Amino acid sequence: MAIRMPAIPPNQGELVKKLVEGQNGPAQFLKLLEKRVGPEPDGAYRPWDTVQHLDPPDGMTVEEWWLATKFARGAMYRPLPILDKEGKPFVYALTDTLMQLLSEIDRNAGGHIQLPEEVTNAETRDRYIVSSLIEEAITSSQLEGASTTRRVAKEMLRNDREPQDRSEQMIRNNYLAMQHIQQIKDEKFTVSRILELHGIVTDGTLDDPAEEGQFRTTDDVKVWSDDTILHDPPLAVEIDERMKRMCDFANEGKGEPYVHAVIRAITLHFWLGYVHPFADGNGRTARALFYWSMLKSGLWLVQFVSISRLLRKAWAKYARSYLHTETDDNDLTYFLLYNAEVLHRAINGLMRYLTRKARDVRQIVSLLRDATNFNHRQLALLGHALKHPLARYSIKSHQVSHNVVYETARTDLAALENCGLLISSQVGRKRLYNPARDLENRLRAEYKLR
Repeated sequence: MAIRMPAIPPNQGELVKKLVEGQNGPAQFLKLLEKRVGPEPDGAYRPWDTVQHLDPPDGMTVEEWWLATKFARGAMYRPLPILDKEGKPFVYALTDTLMQLLSEIDRNAGGHIQLPEEVTNAETRDRYIVSSLIEEAITSSQLEGASTTRRVAKEMLRNDREPQDRSEQMIRNNYLAMQHIQQIKDEKFTVSRILELHGIVTDGTLDDPAEEGQFRTTDDVKVWSDDTILHDPPLAVEIDERMKRMCDFANEGKGEPYVHAVIRAITLHFWLGYVHPFADGNGRTARALFYWSMLKSGLWLVQFVSISRLLRKAWAKYARSYLHTETDDNDLTYFLLYNAEVLHRAINGLMRYLTRKARDVRQIVSLLRDATNFNHRQLALLGHALKHPLARYSIKSHQVSHNVVYETARTDLAALENCGLLISSQVGRKRLYNPARDLENRLRAEYKLR
C-alpha cells in the first residue's frame, strides 16, 4: 500500500509575521492569544493536513487556528534526548488524552486490577504467553513482508518444525527473539544486546549474512513508498553514538527528567526506527525493544498482547504517525498517541477475550449437565480441568474430593477416559489422569455444544 507524504505545516514564524504585519496586527495577535485555543483541535491531536480541511472557530482563519494550536502545544512540549539530523531534540506534549491513556494502561498492564484466572493461574498463564508470542512473531514479520499464512506459521512454531522458506524463517526468528526478551527483560540495555537481538531477528533472512547483528556502514538505506522517499535516516557514522544515547535513555539514567514508562518504551520504538541502524530488520527490532522496555518497567501484562496485529490492520496510520512526527517540528506526540491507543486497545481486547473464555467454561459445564449423563462429580472435574489443563487426577484424589468409595471414584474416571476426555498413564504404582489436550474442542464437538 502506497503511503503519501503528509502536507507540510506552514512555518510558525511566517504565520506570526503575517499576522502581526496585517491590518490591526498586534491587536489581532493578542485577540488570538485570548481565545485560549487548546492543543487538540476538535478534541483530537490533529496534524496540519487534517486541520486545514476543518472549519475553524468563529473569527479565525484556518492558519490562525493552527498557529494558536501550535502555541498551546509549544507551551506543553517536553524535550527528549533523541535528536534529529540537525541536532534538534524531539519533543512531546502530555495532553489530557495521552494522560488518560497512560493512566488506563498503567492500571491494566501493571496488573493493578482484578485479572482473570487464566492470567493469574500458573497452569494456564504460560499457554497464553506462548499464544501471544506466536501471534506477535507472525504479525510483526508480516508487517515486514512475510507471506506465510497464520495457520501454517502457528503449525510450524507449535510443532517446532524447521522453516521451509524466508517468510517462515522470519517468523521463527521473531518468536525466538520474543522468547529471548523474556529471559533478559531485567538486564540493562546495551549496544551489544541490541546487536544480539537484531542477529536473532534476521538470522538466515538477509541477502548478505554479514549484515546480521551489525550496524549498517553505508548511507544508501532509505524508507521508500513506490518512488517517494519517506525517510532518509541519519548518517552511518553517527549510529554508534546515537545507539549509546538511546541505551542511556532506556536505562533511565540518574538525574534525567521523569519520563513515563510507556512513553519511554514507545520512544525507543520510534528512536530505532528513526535512526534505522540496520540494513534490514529495523521494524522488527524496534517493536522487540518496545516489549523489552515495557517488561523491564514492570508492565508485565504486555507479554499477553500483540501490538503488531493491530498495527498491521492499520498500517497506513502507523506509518503516518512516523511522518507527522518528522514533518511537524519533531513532535513525537503523534507517534506516542497512536501507539498508546493501539496498546490500550490490545489490552482491552485481551481482557474481553479472557472474560469470554471464562464465561465459555461455565457455559460448557452448564450445557454438559443437560446434554450428557455425567454425574455431578464428573461435571465438577471437567469444569476444573477446563480451567487447569495441566492438572493431574488420581482415583484417590477424586475419592477424597467427593467423599466416595474407591470403586465409585475409579468408575467416574474410567468413564471419562473412555469418552476421550481424560488420558491416563501409569506412574509407579499409581494411575494418573490428565485432561485431553484439546478438551474444550472435544466437548463441543462430541456433545454438539454451541
